[in-house]
Amino acid sequence: MKETNLKKLFLILAVTLSLSAVNSSKAQDKGFGLGIIVGEPTGIAFKGWLDNKSAVDGGVAWSFLNNGSFHVHVDYLRHIDLESTSSGNFLFYYGIGGRIKAKNSNNNNSDDARFGARIPLGLTYVFASEPIDIFLEAVPVLDFTPKTDASFNGALGARFYFSR
Repeated sequence: MKETNLKKLFLILAVTLSLSAVNSSKAQDKGFGLGIIVGEPTGIAFKGWLDNKSAVDGGVAWSFLNNGSFHVHVDYLRHIDLESTSSGNFLFYYGIGGRIKAKNSNNNNSDDARFGARIPLGLTYVFASEPIDIFLEAVPVLDFTPKTDASFNGALGARFYFSR
């Protein structure tokens, strides 16, 4: 399979998973959130709650490492309530997901498309009175293509929820 076809396939898969998360979360009481993620990578973040303990999140972002690259990830998350107060909930989360990383085509590098697994670990605070959450996450990543390689993502972010 040609490399450009592989990139298109990965992008279509990421968009399909993202839209599935949006559609399945709109009916939930915590709703769908959209915001920013800053770190490695930096870009747009989303989260769709499936129930009170599980969610699908992801990002469409830019990685600044190794001359830069486009980054898309989607994760399934489970949450553990660490502290609940009248002002909000402090949650720990863990999960598994996937990422696609496509380097800038100007690099002329044969290793410009990567596909791998992510294991997100994080903390999030969901405000009780505002449709906002903030989060901090650390994510080990294992790339499978074009070669097996381990790396690390970490970021801080915030999301606004459109329905709660």
